[in-house]
Amino acid sequence: MRLSFFRTAAGNEPVLDWLRGLDADARQAIGEDLRTVQLGWPLGMPLCRALGGGLHEVRSNLPGNRIARLIFFQADGRLVVVEGFIKKTRTTPDDVLKLSKARKSEFERAQRLRN
Repeated sequence: MRLSFFRTAAGNEPVLDWLRGLDADARQAIGEDLRTVQLGWPLGMPLCRALGGGLHEVRSNLPGNRIARLIFFQADGRLVVVEGFIKKTRTTPDDVLKLSKARKSEFERAQRLRN
């Protein structure tokens, strides 16, 4: 399955920018998990979990007892990553879910305009 990252109307890729700001070990761990999801989709726990509304998360354990999450959805034969964050609380923050849903809607809207 192909993998792509959400791109804003201005052409920015905020999740890629976030990933580039992480240390090399964290990028490697997240990259390996993304690759596993890409090659084996659909997957469930412990690597992936459905968040509702068509959104899913990739659950990555990073060096230094850190936890990262990437939020994605499936569309047009590909996985589209819309958000990434270092997890600091037990639940996914509401603002992260709201932003992820908005980016998914923006992507779907742009796809409809292209077709």
